[in-house]
Amino acid sequence: MTVVSRIFERLLDLPPAETRDIVVERDLPVPMPDGVTLLADHYRPRSGPKRPTILVRSPYGRAGFFGLLFGRPLAERGFQVLLQSCRGTYGAGGEFDPFRNEPADGAATLEWIKAQPWFSGELATFGASYMGFVQWAIAADAGPELKAMATHVTSSEFRSPMYTGGSFWLDTALTWTHIVHNPAESVLRAALAMMTVEKLVRAGAAHLPLRETDTKVIGKPAKFLRAWLEHDQPGDPWWKPVDFSERVRDVTAPVYMLGGWYDVFLPQTLADYQRLRGAGRSPHLTIGPWAHNDQSWLSVAMRESIAWLRAHLLGDRSGLRDLPVRLFVMGANEWRDFVEWPPSGYAEERWYLQSAGGLSTRAPVASGPDRYRYDPADPTPSVGGVSLSQNVGPKDNRALETRADVLVYTSARLDRAVEVIGPVKVVLHVASSLEHTDFFARLCDVAPSGRSTNLTDGILRLSPGSPPAEADGTRRIEIDLWPTAHRFQPGHRIRVQVSSGAHPRFSRNTGSGEPLATATRLVAAEQSIYHDPTHPSAILLPVQR
Repeated sequence: MTVVSRIFERLLDLPPAETRDIVVERDLPVPMPDGVTLLADHYRPRSGPKRPTILVRSPYGRAGFFGLLFGRPLAERGFQVLLQSCRGTYGAGGEFDPFRNEPADGAATLEWIKAQPWFSGELATFGASYMGFVQWAIAADAGPELKAMATHVTSSEFRSPMYTGGSFWLDTALTWTHIVHNPAESVLRAALAMMTVEKLVRAGAAHLPLRETDTKVIGKPAKFLRAWLEHDQPGDPWWKPVDFSERVRDVTAPVYMLGGWYDVFLPQTLADYQRLRGAGRSPHLTIGPWAHNDQSWLSVAMRESIAWLRAHLLGDRSGLRDLPVRLFVMGANEWRDFVEWPPSGYAEERWYLQSAGGLSTRAPVASGPDRYRYDPADPTPSVGGVSLSQNVGPKDNRALETRADVLVYTSARLDRAVEVIGPVKVVLHVASSLEHTDFFARLCDVAPSGRSTNLTDGILRLSPGSPPAEADGTRRIEIDLWPTAHRFQPGHRIRVQVSSGAHPRFSRNTGSGEPLATATRLVAAEQSIYHDPTHPSAILLPVQR
């Protein structure tokens, strides 16, 4: 295994190992109060004093890739690691019910660790995505033994990313359902699964009602997916037991956070960062040009997390950077450090939608609205952006922009660089022939070659009376796009797309008003986008001053 660990060390550019002599105890039984037994693997250096313990709780397995990635590299660098399978996964007892058992199981696991003779009294948690959520599920009540957390591309709650702008994250939900129902601990099996899942997800996403999509993807019902679809209304108390966002403020352990500009959880990662800052904490934050499944973030996550854990568990602060926030500025293609998020020195600038497809900082003049027809039987497709699918990240949008159901507003060629870092929002004045409809907005960078590359986007689902109509029948809506950091270079152009969907990334709005899980009737919508002095539709960009 030392050969493999050396390969991982080189691939991930990790600091040198303290030891290669690691003892691994596999399949340790960890009893839960309800009688279920979970399983864990324990990694520790063979000799030396008791080391601080890093807890990694995962539904994705313990052997193979995950043991090589999380177990051995951390143990070789001064820690013990307990890598535990979540309930109902990879030999652990019980049934896997996403999110719902993690608070109790995590708390019981902490008590078990504290009672072990090898425990030094110092604990940290570590992991990405679901393995980050399980950290937030226990962090506020973990006790003084919890000295640090390392969270990557994750969130303290899953309801808001699952229903971005009120629209369901369809292909991400279907992809994840396939992953957890088709265990693959080896890298090869995981790669083979990802090669087949795209076709299955497309078939599932095209099917109505959505309640039956699971049978198209995994060949049988998935209870948790059906529950997510049925509990789609904001404020549904079903989500309360798995929402730990309000407890983030109570977490006193130092937290390292990593996200990506194209990650599905970026807005939630930043919301958790703001909660910690509001409570007087000092988290470290790194955001790179990554999507959720982009393996290139692993190297940064591992290096910076090891430095964070060594600082707070071993007293070695030599690997910490001076400023707490590190951002990759796309377009400039450089890393930059800041004191906080969002960084100071950037002010909101309005770029108004104009007639004839223009975009300018000048206020719009009198003009008629632009119109298009959104047909859910032929939904506007998703191209790149935020997803667990392979169709993710920055893509060429030119083909998408030729569709009749996509409006495009483009600036003149820039005579100077325009640097944008921070939250992005689009304000639209719209009208629709339907009360149930969606509006989708996207920011793109248009290169001199004509390539239109998506940077950030967002969606909003409208329902009767929300938002209320103005006297003239229009509705003013605000669409929160993903935050971003990008420099539009001179000679490039800024572009805003407006449409009514991005399928199968988001579930299509059927227009019928039927419940999400059972809707089958498709109704086309006639959409209007206004851009005149009374209806100044615009994108709000945080521009460097």
